[in-house]
Amino acid sequence: MNMANPHAAAATESKLPVQRFWPARLPRAITPPATSLWHNLAVSALRYPDKPALVCFDAVVTYAELLAQAEHVAAWLHAQGVQAGDRVILLMQNSPQWVAAHFAVLRANAVVVPVNPMNRAQELQHYITDPDVKVAIVAADLACDLLAANAQVPPAQRLSHLLVTHYTDVLPAFDEANAQADLTGRGVPEAWVPWLAQRHDVTALVSASGAPDVRVSGWTEALACTAPVPPLTAGPADLAVLPYTSGTTGLPKGCMHTHASVMHNAVASNVWGNGTAESVGLLVVPMFHITGMVSGVHSSVYGGGTMIVMPRWDRDLAGRLISKWKVTHWTNIPTMVMDLLASPHFASYDLTSLVYIGGGGAAMPQAVAQRLLDSYGLRYVEGYGLTETAAPSHCNPPDAPKQQCLGLPFMSTDARIVDPETLQELPVGQQGEIVIHGPEVFQGYWRRPEATRDAFFELDGKRFFRSGDLGHVDEDGYFFLTDRLKRMINASGFKVWPAEVEALMYKHPAVAEACVIATLDAYRGQSVKAVVVLRPGMEDTVTEADMVAWCRDNMAVYKYPRTVEFATALPKSGSGKVMWRILQDKENKN
Repeated sequence: MNMANPHAAAATESKLPVQRFWPARLPRAITPPATSLWHNLAVSALRYPDKPALVCFDAVVTYAELLAQAEHVAAWLHAQGVQAGDRVILLMQNSPQWVAAHFAVLRANAVVVPVNPMNRAQELQHYITDPDVKVAIVAADLACDLLAANAQVPPAQRLSHLLVTHYTDVLPAFDEANAQADLTGRGVPEAWVPWLAQRHDVTALVSASGAPDVRVSGWTEALACTAPVPPLTAGPADLAVLPYTSGTTGLPKGCMHTHASVMHNAVASNVWGNGTAESVGLLVVPMFHITGMVSGVHSSVYGGGTMIVMPRWDRDLAGRLISKWKVTHWTNIPTMVMDLLASPHFASYDLTSLVYIGGGGAAMPQAVAQRLLDSYGLRYVEGYGLTETAAPSHCNPPDAPKQQCLGLPFMSTDARIVDPETLQELPVGQQGEIVIHGPEVFQGYWRRPEATRDAFFELDGKRFFRSGDLGHVDEDGYFFLTDRLKRMINASGFKVWPAEVEALMYKHPAVAEACVIATLDAYRGQSVKAVVVLRPGMEDTVTEADMVAWCRDNMAVYKYPRTVEFATALPKSGSGKVMWRILQDKENKN
């Protein structure tokens, strides 16, 4: 599946002000390697075979070992019939297996479909059918939901193979009989022990799922595969990853990223953050997310750095890992920093090894940024990007960041502010839509030609992506976010699209109508609220608390409505369209 890249490699002049604060050490544009992403791992393994690539608790995986694991799993995939361009689901928390499996799919010339492990069975069906997936690599604790989803799709569209791993598979000499003592002795947080220690008989789950024709293989079986690895045919223009993003119209859409678009931001992120082979990164941003995948995994592998892997967020574990492994680079969301600084054990942690700290998803509070600067001399570097732009399309210069600011257009990137109606460029200081052109921009939405067409337009002979975000540029060329054209809720950096939540709520038998809006949350920034009209005769059968509980059971934890309000009717326009802004404005005034 060959996709020609329509984007130019270098930014050209626009009406934007001269970027006086561009890092003097860096070029405005780069020339990324004209190879597949697999070559980055192969080269780093050749250069640094015995160097730790991954560390997870006391499990250390060297670059040579990571390469070998990925090749064996690639051979297993090929033996199951995975061909060039086929899509493969990757569903698990951050782990060494996630990284090995990710590169294995690329080595098999296939396409990674990274899926949020918070998704439940109702949500997972779409990730099987839309990209037409037959093989999934999944953590054992998530296999039950995936199998339940698989049983609910038409037989011709079901998964045929599962490769299953337990997170403890990577731990050396794990004592399964004494799992509690073993895991706590390795520094695993107490709350994680039941989750990590539990063993799952996936073969039994398959038999009970209603779709028992799925073949199940274990991680150790794949690592022992001696079948030949297929010839490497994937190149820069071929699809590499298909991450999904939701939007204003219901079901998530796959964003087609080539090896080239991911490669650009992997290289640029490494260079921007002064990355070297001696860099040690704390990888806690989810790897399924475009930021964790590109700015975390691919950037580190390209540079030959070491990745300290956190499966989930735990503030005290983060403090211990930064101290123990002398972490130099930490990409995060601001709530993580706030949480760590609030730990009662914070004084015992040594953060002096950090040389780069930054992230996005939400603005960093000024007081927290000032504390980092005063205590550690660290300037928090905020950035901005979308799934469609392979993470950063904008980033603050590390030496001259502005607080609560998106930053400058990233390397090789031309970004503008345009009138959302006329699509004409606007002058400095005037609010308009942020639009982006660059080699990191995706090819389009998977099997959504109309959505792709709506997402792009031409300006000055170049193809620009419409972000749907409103912002302005200051006199120094820095971009600021001011509002959103798209209807979206930002909960602790996770994007929640109301249309998707509403579509899931309509599966509840008592729901006649639902409208999802945002509520203010002192910690998360925003939370999700649903205003629901019940079906006639159902008013006494379900409470608002019941509805919240149902949503929690059927939706990802960041996505489900924390509050539900019953109403007799929703406000509608003359054409019958729900006027969600009226409900949102009412909520904002409360």
